[in-house]
Amino acid sequence: MDKQAELDRVQQAIIKGGVCPELAGQATNLVMGDGNTDAEIVFIGEAPGKSEDEQGLPFVGAAGKFLNEMLAQAGLVRSDVYITNIVKYRPPNNRDPLPEEKKAFWPYLIKQLQIIQPKVIITLGRHSMEYFLPDMKISQIHGQAKRIQFGDKKVIIVPLYHPAAALYNGSLRQTLIDDFLNVPKIIAKLEG
Repeated sequence: MDKQAELDRVQQAIIKGGVCPELAGQATNLVMGDGNTDAEIVFIGEAPGKSEDEQGLPFVGAAGKFLNEMLAQAGLVRSDVYITNIVKYRPPNNRDPLPEEKKAFWPYLIKQLQIIQPKVIITLGRHSMEYFLPDMKISQIHGQAKRIQFGDKKVIIVPLYHPAAALYNGSLRQTLIDDFLNVPKIIAKLEG
């Protein structure tokens, strides 16, 4: 079976399972993910925002435009990577996802990653980082590659600040760009 069909089944399982009905009830779209299902790199954000909810695609608003610019600067193309979020419905008023919402969607994110099988997972923001690297602070480990056991194999986790945070906090912008531009070097070391 092809990976997209498997990902579509995960999406149907979320809908049929009634995951986070209070979020689903006020959302326009379930935002699963976008990109190459054979990607070596998966980016994981927190939850969809207004633009993402309207279009049904992750990272298409201001933070998405910034992400696209950084991908280009790093010599990467959005269609070569896969982008998703932990929480698949937009929280009201773009509030942070609640712990129970992240917990409800976590098994579906795991299934997505098991289907895609990336070599590198780049977490965007602390909400997605804390599941892979619990007890760590993004301010202390941003941009540092960490090899962790994930199921039956090891993957590289690279925690980065969320692009939206860099848009609101100018001092984080250059830090995020610098960290992002280091990603190809991390991948080259893996393949070397």
